[in-house]
Amino acid sequence: MTVRSPGRPLHLARRFVGSLRHGDVSPADAAWVRARLLDGEADLWVRMSDADRRHAVGVARRVDGVLDGAPRPVLAAALLHDVGKVTSGLGTWARVVATLLGAVTSADAHGRWAARGGALGRLGRYLRHPDEGAALLSVAGSDPLTVAWAAEHHRPPARWTVEASIAEALWAADDD
Repeated sequence: MTVRSPGRPLHLARRFVGSLRHGDVSPADAAWVRARLLDGEADLWVRMSDADRRHAVGVARRVDGVLDGAPRPVLAAALLHDVGKVTSGLGTWARVVATLLGAVTSADAHGRWAARGGALGRLGRYLRHPDEGAALLSVAGSDPLTVAWAAEHHRPPARWTVEASIAEALWAADDD
């Protein structure tokens, strides 16, 4: 179940507009990120789209400011919460279609789609990016908190297992 906040449509609109801009994170931001990720996490980071990396740096910087020197696993969670999107291979316009389909279809359907090949499988994997990301991070040797947040970042607060103050900071920073 996805957390639906009143700001969700605005958040999605901002993410879409941001995805249209070309270019990666700055060299300074890239160095800041690299210093906060394990080697396996850094390998996943480079697979993310430029737009997802720019978004993730913004989330991590906001979390670091709110938590005043957040621990490495928390910053990794901020930086890699959307890493599961890499398994879909979808570009911006296909992600828009997937997001719209996701709003009107069930999580069960998304799971069935993800198990298939072709375009429908890619749509399903995109919609299941929290689970896909948690699996990738687990294999990469990430801290349990980082893995948990990737899996939980679209769940309602009652289903979060990450410490409440950390989860709230991560969620608020992502909902920019």
